[in-house]
Amino acid sequence: MKKTDIAMIILIISVSVLVAYFGARAAFPKAYSGSTKVYTIDKISTTVDQPNPSIFNKDAINPAVKVEIKGTE
Repeated sequence: MKKTDIAMIILIISVSVLVAYFGARAAFPKAYSGSTKVYTIDKISTTVDQPNPSIFNKDAINPAVKVEIKGTE
């Protein structure tokens, strides 16, 4: 390549970058630079409360147990 070819490639790249930069600035004029308030949650505790004994008792029906209902034949 000649020196003029390399200089032409550098010139074309420079002009392309400038056109892309100013084109992007024209398309997206100004980004939001304000602030906003973000709500956070409370820390999760590691303690476990005892379940309600009227609902979770030893005589309660266990829905995980398979029940078969057979008719009288």
